[in-house]
Amino acid sequence: MTVYIDPPDWPGHGRWWSHLISDVSYAELHAFAEGLGVPARAFERDHYDIPSHRYADAVAAGAVAVSSREVVGLLHAAGLRRRKRAG
Repeated sequence: MTVYIDPPDWPGHGRWWSHLISDVSYAELHAFAEGLGVPARAFERDHYDIPSHRYADAVAAGAVAVSSREVVGLLHAAGLRRRKRAG
């Protein structure tokens, strides 16, 4: 089981955020997030939004730290990328 996380470089709601993804399945991603205690509402299309203060927790639990560019590439390669709908 490999789950990946990018650096908390994404601003929003007065915080900085990371993206937690799987390159295998959403089931794997959901199981990892649940084990980490991440609420289901943090899931957005193909990733979980993780606040910067939880980044180290995710890495300690086994998430592999990669760049944001790598996150997108891994999602595309696995066929798990879901883009925002227009409108």
